[in-house]
Amino acid sequence: MQKEIIVIIGGPGTGKSTLINQLTSLGHCCYPEISRQVTAEAQKSGIEQLFLEDPLLFSQKLLEGRIQQFNDAEKEEHPFIFIDRGIPDVVAYLDYIGDPYPSHFEEACSTYHYSKIFMLPPWKEIYQSDKERYENFEQAQQIHLHLKETYQKYGYAIIEVPKETVDNRILFILDHISEK
Repeated sequence: MQKEIIVIIGGPGTGKSTLINQLTSLGHCCYPEISRQVTAEAQKSGIEQLFLEDPLLFSQKLLEGRIQQFNDAEKEEHPFIFIDRGIPDVVAYLDYIGDPYPSHFEEACSTYHYSKIFMLPPWKEIYQSDKERYENFEQAQQIHLHLKETYQKYGYAIIEVPKETVDNRILFILDHISEK
């Protein structure tokens, strides 16, 4: 059986981390979102919101972390590895804010290829802001569109996960990865 590196994407507050946490508790190999870790490290250095203060530095740290996650996932012995956000997310967010970035960002998107992409749509009823998630719901909807466009630009067929309970969303994903 060939290994599959599966990414769960979506704008802020769509339930990605909840799904990853539940998949982990069910025994699946999962890699968490790393932007909260990057943000927390910057906050320890006195930078409240690194993405807002230095988007390119923040994005470079994310890019490095997501490439590391991809490389680590390739070494896993599990047949399926789930990752909360992928490398193209970095480009999508920079495009969303309209900031330029070096060509190695796009090269990374072309070099590292995931098996499947599951997208969680904006869902106002579950959306919440917090100290790391500063976007409002309307901004989250715009980010969703940028994510979709970016992943499609790099040749991915996006599988949209329905707005359902966590368990039903997981069943939907597992049904789609077991199909061959």
